[in-house]
Amino acid sequence: MNNLPIAKTELRKIKEGGCLYADKTRFIAELVWDNHKYYFLSRPRRFGKSLLLDTMRAAFAGERELFAGLFLEGNWDWEARHPVVKVSLGGGGVKDAEELRARLGELLADNAERFGVELDRQSVPGRFQKLLFDLKVKYKRNVVVLVDDCDKPLMDNIGRPGAEAIRDVLVSFYSVLKNSSAHLQFVFLTGASKFKSVSDFNGLNNLTDISLVPKYADICGITQAELETVFAERLPLRR
Repeated sequence: MNNLPIAKTELRKIKEGGCLYADKTRFIAELVWDNHKYYFLSRPRRFGKSLLLDTMRAAFAGERELFAGLFLEGNWDWEARHPVVKVSLGGGGVKDAEELRARLGELLADNAERFGVELDRQSVPGRFQKLLFDLKVKYKRNVVVLVDDCDKPLMDNIGRPGAEAIRDVLVSFYSVLKNSSAHLQFVFLTGASKFKSVSDFNGLNNLTDISLVPKYADICGITQAELETVFAERLPLRR
């Protein structure tokens, strides 16, 4: 009997751990075929957004071995590998703008170290812009940017002193994505708030919101049909 993918947010761990997996990879192909560059998806927490982003990361990074038997295996250009910058703001809370700047700086440093590039600018937006430019130059491919829980720092602090300063930090950070369009291949942000509230603070007015688009309704989470097929071996026998 296969294992359940409990608390697993990485495709590699699911595949190598022999876990059951509802194939969502056709949605990634659809996003690319739709030919937009900037996307936003709102879903509740604990709804599979992090796994979706990791699956996107693996696809754009060219980790073909993880997609054996999945839709994307035969429906993806595996020769076109892109550097992928992944930023997750879901782990741990920030109490003020300084903590947020420090956290963003750490996340950018982690990405820079992973790709072997140097960030020699002081400001967070400057370091972000430099990272995207250097990756484009080094790999001669446009960069993919994935941001998980993009709204969490602000949502955690709404109504508290300093929320406006946190908003300003996020606006300056996300504005880099708009201004670096020439270096970007694909941008995907997830959050738990409504699109209007996200677009009000993130500095991006060119996001394509797929949160309520019918064909992307099942992009993460488990449907009843998937439960009864993919996870059938784990269900009690019906009499």
